[in-house]
Amino acid sequence: MATYFVSQGRDEIPRWREAFSDARLIRTDDIKARLVRGDCVWVMVDSESWPEQVAELHRRGAQVGVMTYSPSAAEAFQALESGARGYVHALSPPELLRQARLVIMNQGIWVPPELMARVVGGAFQALGGAGRMRSDALAGLTERERAVALAVVEGYSNKEVARRLDITERTVKAHLGSVFRKLGVRDRMQLVLRLTSVPETALGAERGG
Repeated sequence: MATYFVSQGRDEIPRWREAFSDARLIRTDDIKARLVRGDCVWVMVDSESWPEQVAELHRRGAQVGVMTYSPSAAEAFQALESGARGYVHALSPPELLRQARLVIMNQGIWVPPELMARVVGGAFQALGGAGRMRSDALAGLTERERAVALAVVEGYSNKEVARRLDITERTVKAHLGSVFRKLGVRDRMQLVLRLTSVPETALGAERGG
């Protein structure tokens, strides 16, 4: 599968070439003729139409990642909602960019750790929040595991969950790991989708078809 970098600017992003030596810098109009389903495409946030670009690439079967110089939870959620599977700082080390691509190409979601909790909370509310919650999905969890799971999907970090439930952060991680195993999910975003009865591709599919 090919790797492309889509940017409206003339300058390449620092470290991008080092991270992806096989990638091609290309403009939006040119990629349509080259794109093959399953290709990895990185879109730079350097134009107002980048969400539409991401949605179109997603519809055409690309695995899309978004790069930005100013990461924010709101922009990260917008990227995921448009169909991207990854959201990274453009100046991230090459090793991190390669790890992000690996996650994206394996159908995972990559968001900077410091933004993940807020993005998860935004996704939960956008998908219906507590009103869309599947009560049966929580049936196999202990009372403490349910409390941790609910706090996590509402957008609280492990440290915040620990403070709210008056337990240690290590205990939160242990409970969350147990929740993931019991519900058969890999991460917080999948947990949101599982608890709201929404298919895993929903963030991209509902907007991108």
